[in-house]
Amino acid sequence: MLPYYANLFNTVEINATFYHLPNRKTVLKWADSVNSSFIFSVKGSRYITHTKKLKDCKASLQKIKKAVSFLEKKEGPFLFQLPPHFAVDYERLKEFLQLVNMHKVCLEFRDTSWFTEEIYELLVQHKVAFCIYELDYALSPLVITSNFVYIRLHGPKGAYLGRYSNKDLGFWASKIKKWKNLGKDVYCYFNNDEKGYAPINALELKELL
Repeated sequence: MLPYYANLFNTVEINATFYHLPNRKTVLKWADSVNSSFIFSVKGSRYITHTKKLKDCKASLQKIKKAVSFLEKKEGPFLFQLPPHFAVDYERLKEFLQLVNMHKVCLEFRDTSWFTEEIYELLVQHKVAFCIYELDYALSPLVITSNFVYIRLHGPKGAYLGRYSNKDLGFWASKIKKWKNLGKDVYCYFNNDEKGYAPINALELKELL
């Protein structure tokens, strides 16, 4: 499946790493299944984001970084998706960002209390991307805090549901072109996979770019 996917797209977001760390054999198999320019984005462990809630995560960060290091040049951004009822905690985030040493890091804030200028400025200081996303009929702020942009589209009709229209895709295509013209790398992933619309929409967006 992965080799076929890699013939159509140039990147994928690994969701399995949210639940458990892959072994060396698995990671090498991923890397060997794709071409040299393919990029794997890595979703951070739920132990870090949901159990520890970013607190005292040095050892856990080292473990996930080591686990996927066999991707080598195919390793892309690390995404850390925070739980929906984890309210803003500036000091907690500051401490976490001081521990992070991956080359590209992105944070998805599911609680809107994080949407503040103070948080955005902290992300800029650490060159960490603010994840732009659409979920449950709501669109996050279109905030750019790093040298790359990370977009997650979870569905236009509720969580992981529905197919994005041509109008929707046109909106995102125009934004992506704008950001790329500003010199930003852009990663965009569809998660509306309840009825298999994600790859369809991804191909449609690709045609618009």
